Amino acid sequence: MKYSILILALSFLCCSPAFAQAKYEREFRIRKSQFPQNALEQIEDQIKDARRLRFYKEIDSATISFEAKFKKDRLHYSVEFNSEGELEDIEVQIKEVDIPTDVFSSVSDYFKGNCKNFKIRRLQQQYPITEKQKMGKVIKDAFQNLILPYINYEMVVFCKTDAGREEYEYLFNSEGAFISRRKSLPPNFDHILY
Repeated sequence: MKYSILILALSFLCCSPAFAQAKYEREFRIRKSQFPQNALEQIEDQIKDARRLRFYKEIDSATISFEAKFKKDRLHYSVEFNSEGELEDIEVQIKEVDIPTDVFSSVSDYFKGNCKNFKIRRLQQQYPITEKQKMGKVIKDAFQNLILPYINYEMVVFCKTDAGREEYEYLFNSEGAFISRRKSLPPNFDHILY
């Protein structure tokens, strides 16, 4: 009897689907002096003629990272570093027309199958740092805005389901295959006093 309860509990834990992790992420603007110096040195050539240069500290539920956001050549860039100042990824804000048609159709098919209704709020092309891709090559590829096999597409999407309307952050690979989904929290409004 006690083994059947144990087996039932274990099967419930193993078989219960983990649909989405919550995105416990807050972003705070910081001064340039608070940004890691070695991170600044990695992108100094790219930010020389950049406009709207801003620095952020991003606190996740598990990690702390730093982000430099700026506009260059009419594109919005976001360059993310870990707490040691090592480059994690570069994101370029794009529009739906910038994605290849077959990739966008497979992404749309995914949303049509998982949401009653959906609206893409933000779309970014992500150039992640991997073991195969060296940092210098990724920086060069990102600032040339190349569509390559190792990039990802990050989307913030309002998805309407039976449970209601939720905001999620989705990640798809360069062919439009689903990678991950995280539930987004609403922005922090602690600065507003009532």
